[in-house]
Amino acid sequence: MSNIVFTELEGWEEKYLEDNLSGHKLTFIRRPLQSQDFDGIKRCEILSPFIYTPVSAEVLEQVSELKLVATRSTGFDHIDIKTCQVKDITVCNVPFYGENTVAEHTWALILSLSRKIIPSYERTKRGDFSLDNLRGFDLKNKALGVIGAGHIGQQVIKIAKAFDMKVLVFDPKPNEELVKSLDFNYVSLDALLKEADVITLHAPYNEKTHHLLNAENMTLIKRGTILVNTARGGLIDTMALVKALESGILAGAGLDVLEEEYAIKEESELLSPEFKKKCDLKTVIADHVLLKRDNVIITPHNAFNSQEAILRILDTTVENIRGFLDGKVINQIKV
Repeated sequence: MSNIVFTELEGWEEKYLEDNLSGHKLTFIRRPLQSQDFDGIKRCEILSPFIYTPVSAEVLEQVSELKLVATRSTGFDHIDIKTCQVKDITVCNVPFYGENTVAEHTWALILSLSRKIIPSYERTKRGDFSLDNLRGFDLKNKALGVIGAGHIGQQVIKIAKAFDMKVLVFDPKPNEELVKSLDFNYVSLDALLKEADVITLHAPYNEKTHHLLNAENMTLIKRGTILVNTARGGLIDTMALVKALESGILAGAGLDVLEEEYAIKEESELLSPEFKKKCDLKTVIADHVLLKRDNVIITPHNAFNSQEAILRILDTTVENIRGFLDGKVINQIKV
């Protein structure tokens, strides 16, 4: 029997984990781990946090019997991997759980923009059934530009084929086997921006991809293109995005992520000293401008959020724990 601690859970998840990890001692802390919890988790052998629990060197010093950190996330920036390696603590993550989920949300945004679903809905709710300025465009025979052909990008490409779209892909690591199976063309980023009628981002965010779309290269985009981002807000220079929308280079944008998405609650926060410490004021103001544009659809970082995807996170976490206990480690993080 292992002593397993879970943090940042919803109530229904506790019952699910109890059913799937019976025979072990489970401790549930619904919020992120805090210093006052240390006494209660000293005998912890397996810790399963979400991203807001920092598994720092300080935390690791408190749990001397810890053998496994099974984070319920893809990212692992919240875990001190080096200290875990020194202490011989295995770290596992959930590498894939929402590829089809995020891809479906991506297409919901694309279709909402191409067929002007939001203004159509809002108008008819007011009892106005006129068609003025509601003309959309077909996706058939248009070019879809996919930036990043990982697991999510591949799902997006598969769906594009059902619309008879031509698919252009920019990815720093071309895979010719994918070309054969999914029928698309690799192109440079500049070529993609020039040729695509719809652009969608599915790249990771890091130093190399910061502002991948920026003031310089967004001028290459064909006028009337729509842009969708369900990846990370920092992939796009927000000020450049606003300018592209204002100038008509972009006909619309569908955004599930913003550079400073966590900051937008109400304007009075802009005056707070704490707000100024955490946020770039220009970026926050630009995000407010995006919220008010009729040709921009913003969803609250919700693309991953389906019942099935959340269950896949739990299922993979259970598999990671069981695999470790059976001596068959899976999804291990190695740096």
